[in-house]
Amino acid sequence: MDYKQFFYMIKNKRIAMCGIGVSNTPLIIKFLELGAKVYACDRRERHQIGNIADELESAGAKLILGENYLKNLDVDIIFRTPGMNFGLPELVEARKRGIAVTSEMEVFFDLCPAPIFAVTGSDGKTTTTTLIAEMLKAEGKTVHVGGNIGHPLLPEIEKIHPEDVVVAELSSFQLISMRKSPDVAVVTNISPNHLDIHKDMDEYVSAKLNILIHQNAFSRTVLNDDCEITKGFSKYVRGQDMRFSMQHKLYNGAWLGDDGDICVSFCGDTIKVMNRKDIAILGDHNVANYLAAISAVFGHVSPENIKKVAREFKGVEHRIEFVRELDGVKYYNDSIATSPTRTIAVLNAFDKRVILIAGGYDKHIPFDPLVPVILDKVKILILTGPTAEQIESAVKSHPDYNTEEIKIFRSENLEQSVRIARQNAEPGDIVTLSPACASFDAYPNFAARGNHFKQLVNSL
Repeated sequence: MDYKQFFYMIKNKRIAMCGIGVSNTPLIIKFLELGAKVYACDRRERHQIGNIADELESAGAKLILGENYLKNLDVDIIFRTPGMNFGLPELVEARKRGIAVTSEMEVFFDLCPAPIFAVTGSDGKTTTTTLIAEMLKAEGKTVHVGGNIGHPLLPEIEKIHPEDVVVAELSSFQLISMRKSPDVAVVTNISPNHLDIHKDMDEYVSAKLNILIHQNAFSRTVLNDDCEITKGFSKYVRGQDMRFSMQHKLYNGAWLGDDGDICVSFCGDTIKVMNRKDIAILGDHNVANYLAAISAVFGHVSPENIKKVAREFKGVEHRIEFVRELDGVKYYNDSIATSPTRTIAVLNAFDKRVILIAGGYDKHIPFDPLVPVILDKVKILILTGPTAEQIESAVKSHPDYNTEEIKIFRSENLEQSVRIARQNAEPGDIVTLSPACASFDAYPNFAARGNHFKQLVNSL
């Protein structure tokens, strides 16, 4: 089925869009224009949704809001938002009643006429996705970027041509129900994450595996050879098996040499692409992101254009984003650091001990692996949010904890955290917001938290 057939098929169909958010709102408008009868469903009440409720009603959607928004939906198709658990009892019951339960990304993969490069992982997804897109653009390709990054792709499918390229970032929530895989699949790494939503680590890993499990012989899979879980995915690869490694040379894939040279090998033949010094953004984790992107685009993008992107690309917002320097103190916004592994990578990117602002919503991920890095790389630790007590307890119970080497402060909110950082920072210090936690205790998403941090810092 192509998109024209699909759009014809949904005319007059009753469609429930469950979750009025970034993915589904443009779809609601699109499907109404195509003649579907659309129900905009959300757990939130009208006053919590705001003006978008009025806009959707004006466009012709019927609103179903509140705690029981999923109960007894009398529709033909349900589109779930990515953050909605695929195994919810209401969705299971809907499938039993013959209702098609799907998502924007599932349908897009079925209908997309162009090759798809897709990226998943616990860390580095957005930067790797962006790098792949920038490299393909540098080669002259028309690139459409979306998924878990940017905007939904299905409403724009009419603009996508067979000679174009799609680059998508995919979360575990999007992947868990996918039954089609991309032409090029990239898995950056896998570590414990989102265990507040997934029933266990096995379900989380299985969801990630969906990015490659449905590939064919003409596909390419890019796996992190330094991560045991992703390395174990290799037995499921059906096409080209490309790897990337910060630690050793590879037969197929991109790797970092002892001299800092970034090389790519294919069937044992090796070429030097560039040196890590050519990369404008900070951190070993970003070198790894480049290795993943290079493995994905090798053969599609010239080494010259890869190096051009490395020298010119200044990073993605909210990822070790330099905010300003004030009184000799540099402030960085790394609000995307929503897990301990992300914060570890950021702390290791700096060549001195820093002032760290951390804490937030609890995703039920242990903080123990973060503690040794905090003790080694942090001089002042400022904690806020529901996880502040857990992080402080983990630090203080470590055998190497020394009150003389690290000061710990507690704050009520981000505004107070910034004030504490300003009061205690000295010329030459670095202050970074790298929370190791999600933002949902105080903000709708990490971007809102990061923007507030930048606003606070710029107003100092």
